[in-house]
Amino acid sequence: METEKGKTYKYLREKREVPQAAKDRMKQFNTVKKAILSALKEEEMTIKQLTEKLEMPADEVMFWLMSLLKYGYIQTGSLDDMDEYFTYKIKE
Repeated sequence: METEKGKTYKYLREKREVPQAAKDRMKQFNTVKKAILSALKEEEMTIKQLTEKLEMPADEVMFWLMSLLKYGYIQTGSLDDMDEYFTYKIKE
């Protein structure tokens, strides 16, 4: 007996629809992720530098940075000149 690959996935996809709010949140995550990663391609940056470059509030930048850090897209770099703030960079 041969089993059809992905049959369970197809069945569940028909039965359960992804909420629109989840789709919108994922779209927003991908947009912000792309903006942050393109800013970090140039150089390591602190949260303050990213807020100025992306023109976003610091709390939002912090939220997205911590999400990217959690999922392994970025990592912490060195401390700034005054040893107060970490810089962030793309994970190597």
